[in-house]
Amino acid sequence: MHSIKIHLEQEEYQPLVRLAEELKIDPADIVYAGLNQVMKQAGETAMQQEIVLLKSARQTQLPNWADRAREIHAYESMT
Repeated sequence: MHSIKIHLEQEEYQPLVRLAEELKIDPADIVYAGLNQVMKQAGETAMQQEIVLLKSARQTQLPNWADRAREIHAYESMT
C-alpha cells in the first residue's frame, strides 16, 4: 500500500479533527472521502481548474473552511 503525506496548518487541522470527532471516525477517513469526490469529478474542467487554483492559493491563504485565528481581520488592517 502506498501513502501520501499531507501537511496542514493548525487552522486546517483543527476543523478536520472536530468533524472526525463529531462523526466518530478518523480524520484520514474524511481526507479519503474528499479525495473520492475529487477523483469522481477529475475529468471535469471546473474541477481541474479548482485543483490548480487551490494549489497556488494555498501558498498565501487558508481555505474557507479553516479556522481563522491567525488571519488579519479587516478592522486590523485599517491602522
